[in-house]
Amino acid sequence: MNQLQRLQAIVKQLRDPINGCEWDRVQTMASLKSYTLEETYEVLDAIDKQDMPELKKELGDLLFQIIFYADLANEQGQFNFDDICQAVADKLVSRHPHVFADKTTNKPNWEQLKQKERDQRAQYSMLDDIPNAIPALMKAEKIQKRCAAIGFDWLELKPVFDKVKEELNEVEQEISQPEQKQHKIEEELGDLFFATVNLARHLKVKSELCLQQANHKFVRRFKQVEFILKQKGYSLRDATLEEMEDAWQSVKQAELIKSNSEVNKND
Repeated sequence: MNQLQRLQAIVKQLRDPINGCEWDRVQTMASLKSYTLEETYEVLDAIDKQDMPELKKELGDLLFQIIFYADLANEQGQFNFDDICQAVADKLVSRHPHVFADKTTNKPNWEQLKQKERDQRAQYSMLDDIPNAIPALMKAEKIQKRCAAIGFDWLELKPVFDKVKEELNEVEQEISQPEQKQHKIEEELGDLFFATVNLARHLKVKSELCLQQANHKFVRRFKQVEFILKQKGYSLRDATLEEMEDAWQSVKQAELIKSNSEVNKND
């Protein structure tokens, strides 16, 4: 028995209706969704930290989720783990004919191959199979890439910038109304986010990862602000906005000096 077979056997034992685990026995595909999302983000976090021992563990947790889903589907007579492997293997081979078939074949257009698959599924729209559960920034990028693949896209950067400015102006107009309407503000902000994702895509930047980096930077700096204020005998609740802002600017300045110093070392 290899380790994959061992893991599958463990999942079956956990799901055993008599001798299994009480928690595992009652799980469904719907109840596992939040855990799967959590495990996925923990994998990404380990990659960002370049923590290989932790990444090994988190990938194992994610694999456990996949095998769990396969066991649930098998119980329902839908598919099993081998079917999952076959499906992804078949897809990879079909999408890489230049590797697995005729070696003289030109590298195929990825979006055209995926569109062919959608046609075979009698999919009504090219946007139908974009998952609803993925983060909104990632979904916006997928929508835009699909549309760009058939030519519905700006070819230059200027109109993309102009669209962001237009959407920002519309947000400002909405919040300046004598009677603000929350649903309209949300709508205009959504348009601004969508336009900003489009700008990031044109600049070949992944919006989701870009925002994650901004989150990490803010958290890092804010922790330093907390430390500076603590050194001065303040708590966050005691400090004024001006004191917090002064500490924030000190942190930014320190990072800038450090960054310039590192650049000079490498020159």
